Amino acid sequence: MPRDKTESHEKILAAARKEFMQYGFKDASMRRIGEEAGLTAAALYRHFAGKEALFGAVVEPAVHDIYAWIDAHVARAEAAVRAGGEDLWQDTEIDMMREVVYPRMEEYRLLLNCAAGSKYENFLHDLVTDHQRRMMAVLPKLRAQGYPVREISAEQLHLLLTAYTTALFEPVIHEYSEKEATACLATVEAFFLPGWRQILGF
Repeated sequence: MPRDKTESHEKILAAARKEFMQYGFKDASMRRIGEEAGLTAAALYRHFAGKEALFGAVVEPAVHDIYAWIDAHVARAEAAVRAGGEDLWQDTEIDMMREVVYPRMEEYRLLLNCAAGSKYENFLHDLVTDHQRRMMAVLPKLRAQGYPVREISAEQLHLLLTAYTTALFEPVIHEYSEKEATACLATVEAFFLPGWRQILGF
């Protein structure tokens, strides 16, 4: 009787998470993953074309969720700009960490600590670059609406966003507990948000 493919698929993903967390993408072994999942190599490759595809299957839900949150965050801010609201940022990346990242620390730890050699090895830099692009696009819109936004170069913005994003994700990288990480958010919020508000003219 053939095995249930969904059950096998979930076993592979669980084995892969364990393998990637222990060895990182570069040193992970498809053979060991197959053995852990109770599958032959041939059966494993029927599910995934290779290690890159398997790693993607493990981390892509986390990548998708963080960018989905950012998309919704930007949409809310742009709607507030169009409406002439005073407080454009109804939520911040602090909320993103609480709602999306910290409840699923292991998945994001894989992206940050174990992705070297994969297409996700620059996840944080890519996140910063995307954030920078979005902000550089919205700043002229804010000025056009009369907000006293400071002039800031792309290079300066990249520097600030790198510092901010790194601070947010350091508890993930260094494997703080969720309780410890959540406590750190208060410090990051107190330090960075007044600066962002000053730059953005709020």
